[in-house]
Amino acid sequence: MNVLVVGGAGYIGSHMVRTLDRAGHGVTILDNLSVGHRNAVTAGEFIRGDIANQELVESILAEKKIDAVMHFAASALVAESVADPAKYFQNNTLGSFNLLQAMRTVGVTRIVFSSTCATYGIPDRTPITESTLQLPVNPYGDSKLSVEKMLDAFCYAYQFSSCALRYFNAAGASPDGDIGEDHTPESHLIPIVLQVALGKRDHVTIFGSDWPTRDGSCVRDFIHVDDLGNAHLLALEKLSPGISMKLNLGTGQGFSVREIIAACREVTGHPIPAIEGDRRPGDPPELVADASLAKKVLGWQPKYPDAKTIIKTAWNWHQRYPDGYAE
Repeated sequence: MNVLVVGGAGYIGSHMVRTLDRAGHGVTILDNLSVGHRNAVTAGEFIRGDIANQELVESILAEKKIDAVMHFAASALVAESVADPAKYFQNNTLGSFNLLQAMRTVGVTRIVFSSTCATYGIPDRTPITESTLQLPVNPYGDSKLSVEKMLDAFCYAYQFSSCALRYFNAAGASPDGDIGEDHTPESHLIPIVLQVALGKRDHVTIFGSDWPTRDGSCVRDFIHVDDLGNAHLLALEKLSPGISMKLNLGTGQGFSVREIIAACREVTGHPIPAIEGDRRPGDPPELVADASLAKKVLGWQPKYPDAKTIIKTAWNWHQRYPDGYAE
């Protein structure tokens, strides 16, 4: 297939580009580089632009004879979404609508969408299944859930075929060590902890020590970025006209913030000071996926199920590129 990867210069998108290329697909990348990195794109044809530019997207879809789209282009900082919700509905919801309209105009009807466990909000029980009530607690989750609903409607009315993959905590880096995770500002736990090991931060803050969990810190399900990519690849092959799938992606294992810090200390050999801070508003105490449906429907199985292995791949990349992509 010829696949258009929007947001393909970002963390997950860049790993997806490599996975598609190695699987023999033709890849075109569209990214505005607002948060992505040109140096992260290691295959395919790169085009700088925005999905808000419907005319540009239509021309790419037609000229490159695109068969399917993978959509990673979104703003993804929860706190920022609370402070500036307009940005999130503009970039995530309206941008996705423009993309879908461009696809409809050209006649491209297959799409795999990067969704999120943030659509569930604060669940009443874990592990979380796809039937868990979706009640987002921030504009980021709202903006993603809006796109899932658009996909349902487009599949019903226009015979689109879609798969929304609800990620839990993406982590790690390419085992090759040449592409990894580089955000500004960095908001993900593992790279923040590794920045302390590199001497780029004085400490890591544990936000809340009195959560109703086994050690008082939040518990999350960390999934390797290449496992996410493999699930996207399998989803691409399962797309069927008129069908809108939604699948959780996680390992089914929860690791607490304290456990992740301890694992990082072991992997890096650095003490990594940690201090306790206040809870962050809207943080669920525990988010762990039930990904059994993805395993059943896609035949998918994570290759990196344990936190220490995931951290080792991330540490390998951060050691090689302590300043990130330094663009």
